Parts: sequence; C-alpha cells; structure tokens
Amino acid sequence: MEKLVVIDGNSILNRAFYGIMGNKMLMTADGTYTNAIYGFLSILFKITEDVKPEYLAVAFDLKSPTYRHKLYDGYKATRKGMPEELAEQMPILKEILKAMNITIIEKAGYEADDILGTLAREASEKGLQVILLTGDRDSFQLASDSVTIRIPRTKLGKTEEEDFDRKKVLEVYGVEPQKLIEVKGLAGDTSDNIPGVAGIGEKTALILIKEYNSIEELYQKIEENSDNIKGKTREKLIANKDMALLSKTLGTIDTHAPIEINLEDIKTKEWNTERVTELFKRLRFNRFLERFSLTSEKKSSIDNVCIEKIENKTKIEEIKNKIHETKEFYYYLSTQRTDKSEIIQEKISAISIYDEKEKKVYYTHNIEEWKDIIESEEIKKCSSKLKKQYILFKQIEMEPRNLMFDVEIAGYILNATSGKYKIEELALDYLDIDIIDYLQKNGKKSENQINLFVKTEEEESLTDGIYAYAIYCLKQKLEKELSKTKQLKLFETIEMPLVEVLANMQYTGIYVNKEELLEFGKSLQENISMLTKEIYTLAGSEFNINSPKQLGEILFEKLELPIYKKTKSGYSTDVEVLEKLKKEHPIVEKILEYRALTKLNSTYVEGLIPYINQKTGRIHSYFHQTVTATGRISSTEPNLQNIPTRVELGKNLRKVFKAKEGSIFIDADYSQIELRVLAHISGDKNMIEAFKKDEDIHAQVASKVFDVPIEEVTKELRGKAKAVNFGIVYGISDFGLGEQIGVSRKIAKEYIEQYMNKYSGIKTFMENITKTADEKGYVETLFKRRREIPEIKSNNYVVRQFGNRAAMNTPIQGTAADIMKKAMIEVYKEIKKQNLKSHIILQVHDELLIETDMQEVEKIKKILQKYMENVIKLEVPLKIEISEGKNWYEAK
Repeated sequence: MEKLVVIDGNSILNRAFYGIMGNKMLMTADGTYTNAIYGFLSILFKITEDVKPEYLAVAFDLKSPTYRHKLYDGYKATRKGMPEELAEQMPILKEILKAMNITIIEKAGYEADDILGTLAREASEKGLQVILLTGDRDSFQLASDSVTIRIPRTKLGKTEEEDFDRKKVLEVYGVEPQKLIEVKGLAGDTSDNIPGVAGIGEKTALILIKEYNSIEELYQKIEENSDNIKGKTREKLIANKDMALLSKTLGTIDTHAPIEINLEDIKTKEWNTERVTELFKRLRFNRFLERFSLTSEKKSSIDNVCIEKIENKTKIEEIKNKIHETKEFYYYLSTQRTDKSEIIQEKISAISIYDEKEKKVYYTHNIEEWKDIIESEEIKKCSSKLKKQYILFKQIEMEPRNLMFDVEIAGYILNATSGKYKIEELALDYLDIDIIDYLQKNGKKSENQINLFVKTEEEESLTDGIYAYAIYCLKQKLEKELSKTKQLKLFETIEMPLVEVLANMQYTGIYVNKEELLEFGKSLQENISMLTKEIYTLAGSEFNINSPKQLGEILFEKLELPIYKKTKSGYSTDVEVLEKLKKEHPIVEKILEYRALTKLNSTYVEGLIPYINQKTGRIHSYFHQTVTATGRISSTEPNLQNIPTRVELGKNLRKVFKAKEGSIFIDADYSQIELRVLAHISGDKNMIEAFKKDEDIHAQVASKVFDVPIEEVTKELRGKAKAVNFGIVYGISDFGLGEQIGVSRKIAKEYIEQYMNKYSGIKTFMENITKTADEKGYVETLFKRRREIPEIKSNNYVVRQFGNRAAMNTPIQGTAADIMKKAMIEVYKEIKKQNLKSHIILQVHDELLIETDMQEVEKIKKILQKYMENVIKLEVPLKIEISEGKNWYEAK
C-alpha cells in the first residue's frame, strides 16, 4: 500500500526549537540560529526513513486570520508570538524544503490542521495509508484505520514518537476519534483559547459524550428533560450552550479545505543536491552532509590514492630513506583492544604511511621497524591523537620525539566550540572529502591499486590508509588556516609541545592507596547513616531522602517551609532552594550535608576504584586539549580536577593520593593569576599598583568599594570583595552576586557600580571587549587564541548575555590557561634537560603537582619558581605559592 506523510510545519518546527534549546542554541558563525531547522530536519529524516512514503508534503500556517478568528475574536488570542530566534529560521527551512523538492502547502484563511485533514481524507479515499506528523493532539479527531497521527518528542536532538490510529485513540480516550470534536466543544482548549463550557473539564466531557454521543444530542436530552445530569454540571451546560456549539465549530478540522493541489503534485522527488549541499554547508550541518554523502566532486582526489601493503624489510628501508630526506612523517596508527593492564588498554596493530612523492600509502604490521623514525629528533611527526599515540609507543618501549602536527588539535584551535575534530569531520569540513562515503561505495579491488576498503580472510582491512592520506592533506590546509588567523605560533609553541607533557602525565599517573580509599568510603557510609537517622528524627518519619517528590512533601507539606520554586512534578528541592531554606529549619543543613557525602561516596570513592590500574596501582587520568572553549586543560576518566576542596571531608579524600616511596609532592599554585591577567589586559592603575606593591588585592578592593581604610577591612568585607573580584572576571550579574554574598540585588548592583567607578580601567576593558566581539565575532587571548562568539549577536537576551560574559571572560581565563600551559612546557623541558627523576603528575587549573624525588626537592622548587613566575612579562608580577607533603592533602 502506498503511503502519504503530511507534516504540520509550524507545530514540528516549534517542537524542534524548544527541544534543542538552552543558553547556547545552535547557530552559525554569523549568528544565524539553526536549532529549530536542525531539529525539524532530524524529525523529517527519521519519519521518511521509517515510513519510506511515496507522497510527502509540509503544511504551514499563514499569518492571515482564518475563518475561526472571524467566528470568535478570542481564538488563539492568548498565544504568545513566535520568538524572533524561531521566526528567522522559518524562511531558511522553507528554502531547504524547496531544494529537497518537498511540496509546501499554505492556504490563506485556513490552518495547517485543515490542510492535513483535507489531504488525509483525499488520500485515504484513494486507498493510501496516511501518517500525519504533528505535535498537536487536536489532530486525533482525524485518526482512522487508514490515518495515523504521529506525535514526536524531541529532547537534545533525540526524537521518539507515539502513533495514534483509530484503535489507539479508542483505547486511550474510550471514544471514537471523531467524538473528540464533541469533547473539545465541552471542555474547550486553553492552548487555542477555545472557551468550551466554563467549569467542564476533559474528564467530565468524555463521560458526557460517551453517554450522549454528541453536543446536539446532549442538549436535546436536556431540553426534553430526559437527561441524567444533575446540579452544577447541568446549570453550566444550560448557561453555555451557544459557547459549546461555537467551540465545537472552532475545534473541528476542515477536511474539505479548498487547496489547489492534488496527490500527484506531492509525490516524492529527487533533491536538488547541489543546492541542498550549499545550504547544509552554510548552516554547518556536517552530520547531514556526512549522512547523505553531500560533497562536491573534490572527493574524487581520493580515487588517485593507492595503497601497498609492505612487510619486506628492504622496501621498508627504501621508504624510510625517503622520510629521512623529507624530514616529515605522515602516518596513521591502527589499534586493537588488549586485555593487558596497560595505561591505555590498546595496542598498535599496523601503521599507514603516506608518501608525498609517490602519492601512495604504505601499510605494514612491522611496527618495530619504524622505531628509529618514531624516536628521531629531526623527523617531524604528523598524525592525529598524538598524545594517545605517545603512550601506545611508550608501552612498546619507543619514545616518540618531535611531535609536530596533530590535525585534531589544529582543528580545535581553529574552532574551539565546534567539538568536531575527528579526521572524518575535518576532512569533510576543510577538504570536501567524504571518507565514510568513499569507504562505503568502494568495496572492491581495482587493477591498478589495492582499494582502501579491503577485507578478506587473509588480510586485515586496509581502510586506515585513507586516514594517512587525509592527515597529509589536512596538515597542508590547516597550517594555512592557522597562519591566516594568526594562531600558528600558539599551535607550534604551546599546543604541540604540550602534547608530550600531558602524555607523560597520563603515563606516569598518580598513586592511590586503595585500602585507605575503601576505609574513607566506610567512614563516609557511617556518616551518611548517622545523618539519615538525624534527618528522619527531624522529619518525624522515614522517607526516601533521594526522592525529590518525597523530600518536597516533607519540607513543604509536613514541615510547611516556604515554597520558592515548583516543577512540573511537584516542589523543587535543588541546591539553590535548599540554600535559601537553611535558616528555616535544621533539617535543611542536614540534607545538604547528606547530599554532599553521598555524592562524595558515589563519585569519588566508588567512582575512583575502577580507575586504579592493576599493574601500577596508579590512576592514569586522561588530560584533554580539545574540550574547553577557553583553552583550559580538562581531565576525565576520572576527573581529577574536580576533587572537592570546600567540604572538609572532600579535602580529606586527597590524603589517599600519595607520593611514591622516596618522593614527596610539591604543589605550585599561581596566586590570583586571573586577576593579575585582568590587571594587565585592562591597564587599570589601581589594580596594577596593588599587585606591584604586593598588597592583599581583596582587601584593597574592599577598601575602595566599601570606602573604608584598608586597615579597617574586616574578614567579612574582604570575603565580599573577593566575591566581587572573581564575579567581575566571570561577568557575574547583580542578581548572581547578591545570591552569592547574601545581599539584595539592589545592594549587589551598587557594589558592582562602585567597583567599576574605582577600577575604571576594568570598566573600559569590558565595554571595549564586548564591542570588539560584536564587530569581529570573536575575542582573543594575549597569545592570539581565538574564540568565536556568535551568541553576542543574538536577539535572545539570555543568549546575548552569555555571549557578553564569554567575551569578557575568555581573554582573561584563556590567557591564564595559556600561561599555565607555557609554564608546564618550560618546567617539563627543564626537568628533562637536567635528567631528573621527578615528574609533573597533575594540573588543576592554576595548580601544578610534581612527584618529586627527595634528593631533588630544592632543584624542583627553583625550577617552578623560575619558569612559572617568568614565563611571560606582564605589567604585574606573576607569583606562585609552593607547598609540599607526603600526600596531596598535605601538599595543598
């Protein structure tokens, strides 16, 4: 049976918009919003793949009033207008649909529902199976044995759906689909502002229609006094007869709308591929480009690449000689999982090498033959995931040198917020080469070459050869792009040297005493158990403390605490609410403590144990260069940068991280580095003077903002000044500051204004940097690290404010991150140069932790002091604070 899909355009676009929405909505580099378009297309592609319809159309509402508005002035009067961020996406979506040759149907005076209803009737009469895709349950009245209503649910780009045919409607509502028109006439519809009968809800309306069949029959029975309706319900019905009949008319979908189109006009057609490709590229819909293999003919360059499998040592020597001549090594590693307790539980299975002169890829399993190339100081290595490779090579006793170009890191530097740095994504984005499409379409050997996608019983797949070629091409392209954006120096002098530093940190790891960790967990459980009993006593009954619903009932119903916020499922019991309630009842403090301890136990006790390496007894966390928008290093598996420091028990957790025998930990922490960077970038005289005189910056700010002599600054005032200082760095609002320091929004606003008056250089910097971001579309650190900020052009206030904060914060936080990276490189190089036994093992924001041999303590302290404090010359001095200890707790 042939199938027709009709999509309610406005409804699905609306759902997609709110389904893929947050403070940072999807948008292009020029600030064009794309989240609704992306979500709509995701839903469209899913239904076309699932249903494979022969006929397809999208119906849209027009702005002109319909006959329903003429019947009733209040129809849809309560609906808010379409947000500008959504409205601007509508014409772009229509342009894409036209390029896909999908018929768009609109009719003045009629709604999309009427178009859906009319097409559904016509198609089902001709024997087609009809699927109507809409988020509007009004359409359930159209359901039949041949018409299905599909309701999608979109959240963060993931789509699920529920189908309603005649049987499903009958099962859910207990009436035939057409009877839902009668139900709406009685119950009304708040979303469309259809009044119905005042005081009659859907439940009552369903009962009445099941008994009386229709509104007309219901009123006939009432007029004949042959009904069984009593009391207030009868009075309401009698008083609102005209409104009930009007509401039924308003809620009835017109299945005979005069649309000048027939089914043959909406048969599915081939896309205008060139135009669709152009639009998807402009909107940066790379996933769709990959999914539908939408690339230009440039991808044919892959066809000219051949691959040769080599195991012969003579041939390998010949290739190696050429590499020694060019001094550049373009390669890709094939890996496979291993069960050994390695740092990375994979091993190198093969290596693919690109020969620029021969335009050929060589593929071999003889990894050991390339040891001299890998360890050569002279030969520049160019590949991807070089940090991971470094460890894989170390695991087979090779030490890679001269790691020159990592294509993923280059891609990250060029666009720090895209998150798309895989070779396939970069090749599609920068080279117009669709690797996946090529591999899928070319599965046979040719006479002139061994195809790049070959798998037989005798030999492994040679697909990785294409990645070696792509790495070569990407290096040429990305290097030019880095030069064009003036970020090549940042890449070459900071990011690439850092690869080896981070690889060694991961390879070395940090020792964790498992027995002490388990003991710590045991003490946590005892504390949690004790807290649980205290909470039950204060509540007067036992309940599930982890259940927001049960906790809400205890706090707001039983204990009658003030209600600050509600959610769809009941009362909000989030941290923000509990912090406000702390003074209202002692149970709240206990609940906050309970949550802190349970999180500590699950995340940092039970969570850490699986990461302790069986062979080394150490945790080998992954340190990433391509995650944060500001350039900060991040840590995962596990995140060692997030070990709690505020809760005393959380601090105690650091005691299980120990230096090996014969060593201690030395911790070097930059003192107020972001404020020092802010002083330098803004050129603010007061702040520069304070740092040059080595004054307590928070005390100085307190003195100037609160207008008291510096010697009279109390601990409380200093604490408030500190919050203002760091709040300014992060672009905090008056509301946010007020919440943080416990003052009204008005007072917090005054503090910020006083701060800006006293530190006018900072005020000028903030005004200028947001203006620069708006004009250029990006901001930079002192080292030219660039961050694109399209959000700053947004019409949405929340999104625009995020852009403003990012513009102010990135040059400060990003420069501080660059300074730390540069310092790490210099410290690492000096340790290596002096052939010391000590190792950098951890970096946490502004802090470096060195596992230091007892004989090298003074040397390491001098190295840290020299390189961390002199890595860059600013208007103010950089300072570090050094501490030491046998474990991380003591060192910090």
